[in-house]
Amino acid sequence: MKAWIAACIFLPVPAIALADDCPAQTPAHARQAAELATQVAHWDDAYHRQGRSLISDELYDQARARLEHWQRCSDEVTRNDPLRGTQGDVQHPVAQTGLRKLADERAVAQWMANRDDLWIQPKVDGVAVTLHYEGGTLQQVISRGDGSSGQDWTPQAARIDAIPKQLNEGGTLILQGELYLQRPGHVQASEGGAAARSTVAGFMARQELQEQQAASIGLFVWDWPNGPADIQQRLDRLARMGLQDSRTYSQPVASPTAAQRWREQWYRSPLPFATDGVVLRQSRRPSSDRWRAEPPHWAAAWKYPASEALALVEAVEFSIGRTGRITPLLRLQPVKLDDRTIQVVSAGSLQRWRQLDIRPGDQIAIRLAGQTIPKLESVVLQSALRSPLEIPDNNDYHALSCLRASPACTSQFHARLTWLSGKRALNLHGIGAGTWQKLLETQHLDGLLDWLQLGEEQLRTVPGIGPQSATMLSQRFAEARQRPFHDWLRALGAPINPDGLAADSWMQLQQRSLAQWQALPGIGPTRAAQLQAFFQHEDMIALAEQLREAGVAGFQ
Repeated sequence: MKAWIAACIFLPVPAIALADDCPAQTPAHARQAAELATQVAHWDDAYHRQGRSLISDELYDQARARLEHWQRCSDEVTRNDPLRGTQGDVQHPVAQTGLRKLADERAVAQWMANRDDLWIQPKVDGVAVTLHYEGGTLQQVISRGDGSSGQDWTPQAARIDAIPKQLNEGGTLILQGELYLQRPGHVQASEGGAAARSTVAGFMARQELQEQQAASIGLFVWDWPNGPADIQQRLDRLARMGLQDSRTYSQPVASPTAAQRWREQWYRSPLPFATDGVVLRQSRRPSSDRWRAEPPHWAAAWKYPASEALALVEAVEFSIGRTGRITPLLRLQPVKLDDRTIQVVSAGSLQRWRQLDIRPGDQIAIRLAGQTIPKLESVVLQSALRSPLEIPDNNDYHALSCLRASPACTSQFHARLTWLSGKRALNLHGIGAGTWQKLLETQHLDGLLDWLQLGEEQLRTVPGIGPQSATMLSQRFAEARQRPFHDWLRALGAPINPDGLAADSWMQLQQRSLAQWQALPGIGPTRAAQLQAFFQHEDMIALAEQLREAGVAGFQ
């Protein structure tokens, strides 16, 4: 007997989630890369031109990172600039540099090792702007654009109270900061990004900013490019100008441990804005005329764990449980989510899978339910190639199907065996899914109770079962014969709690009529029909006979 645990199909797809290896440059990969590039370009256009966010900020960032990785691996793919068309015609007086991202604690420690006088700030989740003042009067507000030039947001800024129109500071003053959605008491760990960045971007992209929208926008100044060389002096003077948040949320750090402490505190404590990590900065940096629209060496970001992940589907499998329930399982390229590596996620019911029509090569969004179980959220991008799948028929699997092994039944049959030895049935300590799989692979089991006939010598011939294991299994199989009658009814899958049956033999239960079953407390017509079908099913009767021959109580 072949041991197929689930029906599945594989399609070669590139692995980039947990490794920097380049995928094989196949036609399938080229098609996938082109599809992703087209989708990202569509998201960019909606976001930058129309002020609409069609995907969460986290998923967009991951899709962009995946696309850029694929593009670095292939000269065949045309690179897609997310800021194409957003430059505008206004030159930044000082370039917006962007930030290099540090992957983990080790990268943070390496970055901090050769630097001193370091500070940490929350990485406010909003849209970056440049504010230009002359003689204390606001002259212009410029969107980040491509870092070198952006759009003129001065008309919208005029309606935002959080942006000072006058400062008690003379001369030319250039500030760089973040326009954010005000969310008093926001806790990032539990509430996530809440679409804060895309909401503000949408507001600013509109020709006319409504009063309520303008009132919901805050400003966090994270740098003063042409200000004092020392960060403490910059922060103190910003506070005197009324920009107190810059000083409140900037803290000196002398070690990676201190950085981790602030990162954790801001992640789990109420803040007035959403954040997606922290930023580490050197106090002193080059003069602003040397800044370029690229990540600098004097600042870096350490982002929070993602609350949802973009996962690439490698295969679709259909697991059939003990009672015949069909569960589609999505095998994924490994992705990290909240420091866990996720390789498989359930698609829920067969009906939901059919509605979503997920196939190998598709990209999906997953998140953790209750911080432990990966959960399918949505389909982010469907591949144009819809691979054919062998989909199980619901009508073929039910509570009385697959009581014997066959290629079509292996998943349900394996589930029946695993249930049988589990704590809620016979409680055969040390025997689980792996043990049954070994016996199935060596074709030792065709019926649900064939293991009762296996001796220690036979067990020793099974690959993966050594002498000690064979002795243990033989003992457990012998102990199973001594289990109470009601434990065996649970093991066979009786559709009722045996403790309420008021019977101590199989024959009594088999001879009950439909009316007798329905006369029991709490038993309606449907359950009565299920019970009668169970105890009169020919395969169940054959199993009961096996147990009678094995001397199990209640079956004689």
